[in-house]
Amino acid sequence: MHPYRLFAALLLPLAACASAGSSEPPVCPIPGAEPADHLIREGEEHFAHLWKITSGGENAEAYFSSDASRLVLQRRNPDDGVDHDRIYVTDAATGALTQLSSGVGVTTCSYFLPGDESVVFSSTHAQMPGGPPEVDRSMGYVWPIWPEYEIWTRDLRTGAVRRLTNLWGYDAEPTVSPQGDRMVFTSTRSGDLELWTCNLDGSDLFQVTDRIGYDGGAFFSHDGKRLVFRATEFTEGNEAEEHAQYKELLSRWLIRPHSLEIYVVDVDGSNRRQVTDLGSANWAPYFFPDDSRIIFSTNHHDADMADGINFDLYAIDVDGGNLERITTEASFDSFPMFSRDGRWLAFASNRGGTKAGETNVFIAEWR
Repeated sequence: MHPYRLFAALLLPLAACASAGSSEPPVCPIPGAEPADHLIREGEEHFAHLWKITSGGENAEAYFSSDASRLVLQRRNPDDGVDHDRIYVTDAATGALTQLSSGVGVTTCSYFLPGDESVVFSSTHAQMPGGPPEVDRSMGYVWPIWPEYEIWTRDLRTGAVRRLTNLWGYDAEPTVSPQGDRMVFTSTRSGDLELWTCNLDGSDLFQVTDRIGYDGGAFFSHDGKRLVFRATEFTEGNEAEEHAQYKELLSRWLIRPHSLEIYVVDVDGSNRRQVTDLGSANWAPYFFPDDSRIIFSTNHHDADMADGINFDLYAIDVDGGNLERITTEASFDSFPMFSRDGRWLAFASNRGGTKAGETNVFIAEWR
């Protein structure tokens, strides 16, 4: 699952991945991408070139295959008959989008498995075939964590679908170690939202975190030894009241995401340490290729705005030093992921949208 659910993608006409004004334009790793250097904002000095991968609707959580030739992502676009999030994958030769999920229920959080021949994702289709119910926001802005979510895999060649989890409660947000041996996901199976790891077939479950609050959205370091994730931050001196509020929301399968910080932890659950201390919502973290820094999304610079949705990408050292702003778009930038060689950055953004709320997937050549 992901906050501010922004997912959907429309097939783009095949276009050259070239940037205007460059004598030797780079080749975009995703075929069919639309050059978008004109959408690089002032101050975005790390973006040498920019391409737009999708067009229209809500598209997000786009993650690279190991060779960066494909993306797997979420898509929702009522104008195109896609009323709820579905999972899609781009074609390595054309960039065309192929729907992987059944179209039943609602899906979230997809990721390539080792070898890039299968993907893992979360879906409610087995227990919630219809669309999700309206979210009860009588207690303010909240995210649903539907207990019908289970984790599934799909073989890209055969179409075979396999269920990895089968326990009432939220099981979602799976990502895979670059070492190819373990998966991490978020689950309520212990009674709280905690991080768990397992083998790629769902066996050998291990609970990583055990503190009250939402621990989720985790990614492995490239060496497979650590996890970076978002966690609920409670107000010092007011923990008892906020713990009670958190538990009350959780009993309704809801969480309030207004106060999240970035943490890292060793995969065995030891050495948990806080990376950010910015206030507001800090989330969608991902390690730089050398694992020395973390890129993430935050609205801490805009938290006083009524809607608080001006999210930008920032980078920070794993020890919490050298905070650096990466994007300056005056709306929404999130879900960053580097290619393994660090040359490309995939992310979701509202930039260049034709209507309010339109979110597309972009790839930047990293400078």
